[in-house]
Amino acid sequence: MAQNLSGYHRALDLFEGLVAGVPRDGWDVPSPCEGWTARDVAGHVTGGQYLIRALAGGEPEPDIGRAPARFVPGDVLMSWRTARKECAAALTPAALSRPIPFDGLGELPLADYLEGYILEPLVHAWDLARSTGQPSRLDADLVHHAFATAQVIAAPLRAAGHLAPPLPSPRGADEQTRMLAFLGRSALT
Repeated sequence: MAQNLSGYHRALDLFEGLVAGVPRDGWDVPSPCEGWTARDVAGHVTGGQYLIRALAGGEPEPDIGRAPARFVPGDVLMSWRTARKECAAALTPAALSRPIPFDGLGELPLADYLEGYILEPLVHAWDLARSTGQPSRLDADLVHHAFATAQVIAAPLRAAGHLAPPLPSPRGADEQTRMLAFLGRSALT
């Protein structure tokens, strides 16, 4: 089992930097996620930290897709940092070894799950950047890893209605643009 979570932490750092860059009055703007505001996107990723903490402790998982803004009431950055800190504290060696179910693909250790989880904060970092007018260029190494993960997990997510259909990507597009198109996002709009 792999224990290198540097990509996971880099993706969280990237997301946190974007949360910190949103002005106080910028949370109600629409995001690329249909029906969600920037606050909803931040809430969803913040809720993801509570989901990981629940997986680490063998507890019931919170529904992070329903009313995600509830995870970031008031000061979004403070809510995010609190969730991240609580999640990090739960990621003990025993928790990272804990087998968890992985969407009909069997079980895998939580540490391995977190290596693939890079996709979630990374793509939503792009969503947050786009909705709040911040630079949306993502870390190329993280994009490469996340795109590989997306190709493995996209079919069941689409079947469940949790992921948009893929869009065509322009000829010669870079990997970030191709990944976003695969996930139903247009980097050109």
